[in-house]
Amino acid sequence: MKNKENKQTRSPKIGRKNSIKRLERWQTMSLLMVVYDFSAICFAWFAALWSRFDFRFSMIPEIYLAAYQRFIIPYAVATILLLLAFRLYRSLWRYASMSEFMRLLAVCFLTGVLHTVGIIVLVHQMPVTYYFAGTLLQLLLLGAVRFAYRFLRFEVRQRTRQSEALGRVMLIGAGDAGQLILRDMSWVEHPENKVVCIIDDDPNKWGRYLEGIPVVGGRDDILLNVKKYGVNKIFLAIPSATAGDKRDILDICSETDCELKQLPGIYQLFTGQVTVAAMKDVSMEDLLGREPIRADMGEVFRFIHGKRVLVTGAGGSIGSELCRQIAAHDPEELIIFDIYENNAYEIQLELKANYPNLKLVTLIGSVRDSRRIFQVFQTYHPQIVYHAAAHKHVPLMEDSPCEAVKNNVIGTYKTAYAAMVHGCERFVLISTDKAVNPTNVMGATKRLCEMIIQCFNAKIKAGKADEIPQLFTHVGYENADKDGTGKVFQDIKTEFVAVRFGNVLGSNGSVISVFKKQIARGGPVTVTHPDVIRYFMTIPEAVSLVMLAGTYASGGEIFVLDMGRPVKIDIMAKNLIKLAGFRPGVDIQIAYTGLRPGEKLYEEKLMTEEGLRKTENKLIHIGNPIPFDHDRFLVELQALMDAAYNNRADIRDQLMAMVSTYRPYDAPQPASGEEKKAG
Repeated sequence: MKNKENKQTRSPKIGRKNSIKRLERWQTMSLLMVVYDFSAICFAWFAALWSRFDFRFSMIPEIYLAAYQRFIIPYAVATILLLLAFRLYRSLWRYASMSEFMRLLAVCFLTGVLHTVGIIVLVHQMPVTYYFAGTLLQLLLLGAVRFAYRFLRFEVRQRTRQSEALGRVMLIGAGDAGQLILRDMSWVEHPENKVVCIIDDDPNKWGRYLEGIPVVGGRDDILLNVKKYGVNKIFLAIPSATAGDKRDILDICSETDCELKQLPGIYQLFTGQVTVAAMKDVSMEDLLGREPIRADMGEVFRFIHGKRVLVTGAGGSIGSELCRQIAAHDPEELIIFDIYENNAYEIQLELKANYPNLKLVTLIGSVRDSRRIFQVFQTYHPQIVYHAAAHKHVPLMEDSPCEAVKNNVIGTYKTAYAAMVHGCERFVLISTDKAVNPTNVMGATKRLCEMIIQCFNAKIKAGKADEIPQLFTHVGYENADKDGTGKVFQDIKTEFVAVRFGNVLGSNGSVISVFKKQIARGGPVTVTHPDVIRYFMTIPEAVSLVMLAGTYASGGEIFVLDMGRPVKIDIMAKNLIKLAGFRPGVDIQIAYTGLRPGEKLYEEKLMTEEGLRKTENKLIHIGNPIPFDHDRFLVELQALMDAAYNNRADIRDQLMAMVSTYRPYDAPQPASGEEKKAG
């Protein structure tokens, strides 16, 4: 045991001695560098003297030679010490840059002055050219060995690029950002990419060179030069370009088989983050071709700050983003309400982690349950409600129309009624462009939701809130007018508003996510019809619009987003395939399956009867309400609820009677049930 203990106690000491004696590789290289520097300094000043006398040693006067010999050794030692002081023996010379060069220049300048003064004062005055030539030669010899390694590595890398040609890059943009990208690719470790040509719309730059790379033309010359230079990657470096210009350029680029990347924005140019590493993949959002909605979130903050806010359907794509943005605006309390506990739990965990001081309540329940929704309002008294709970999947609602009516129409009615009689200030309904001239059950039910909002608003403003019936599927304690006096309907000030927008990129079940999954599986990508077009927006844009609607509302409005030009789903599918690095019709097939039940070729933002009014945001408009008989509507709504809960097969007929613009669409199916494939 003692022997083992002795071995264990001795071994660390032996290890420490070995580690002390052993030099690191960089230390060995530094010692060799000291030896080289000493020799180079001595040679530099001798060469300066030698060159002064035409490189003929015999012609050098003895007095000059003796002065050199007496002074050079202490001078070389002093120079080595100064190099040490400037940390020039600890630099990573494979990454030598301007910082190392400037420090070396400073050392050579200081020692040049020291040599001149020292040899004159202490030894003997030398020829004037000796001082200048010696300083210059010393700088060249000391710098050459330090930067030679990097230069050789650069040359090898350049030759490797030319021989292997792994990534032949077309750079779009010959401005400041393009120049920074070029420099980054020249000096940093990017052997996989080589810029072969540059595109810029400024004719003054055509035929000229940037960092040795030719500017070959404008955007109209992209396709020609992709083929001419064998380009397989395109980098877009125009961070200040408008969304429309980016879209037009990317549309052209998407016709090639090249990999596309772009600099995210002008912010990177100001912060000095213009590097190849900062380039990001081009996304579908970049191809929408419009500027993003820029909401005045300060106004939203003032509206939400210190308020109790309820979000129904809070676990969905729009609902969860609403919760995130509301949580960031310091509400008094945020109430999450959803029927699906998994989604509600996920957003609860996220908000608790990101906003530990947020007063958060997470509730499970259905908007169809009037007793539950009354209980929520009686307990928490929310001042603002964002109603995002709804069934939204068009084909599924075609197969279950009564469920669409129960959840979308009756659920909205019950939630709106509970909000009205419990002192809620604002009720914001999340609607859809499918409510315009609907051809499907989902769109028809969302149009009925808009009509409910308009009806509630009209009755309240007319002082007739008591005429709005409370719809029951069962009679319970949630009866609003329990005492029968009607006091609950007095002084109601709830403002109701609807927000209408198109398809949301990245939402659950969106066409983009479906396409990406199909591409990941190797295809085919299924498109219902080659001529189908849709409006798209991002989730943050949609939520900004919803929150702005809450601040702009005066009651009864339908807010509409100017979503730019519609996008052809067929082109979107092809672009997604290209963005994934594949060729449509070659690597990934596209299959046309025919319009699904309830689908139409295009969506509209407004009905022809509606007009538009501007708001403070030029991309957000208000649709003027379409007049209808509110009393008759409320009677028909009671009958519609009864039909839905009795699961009547003729529910569509009642929808058509209530929504005059609803026309069910019988979609044609592909011939013989086979998929038509597109190349």
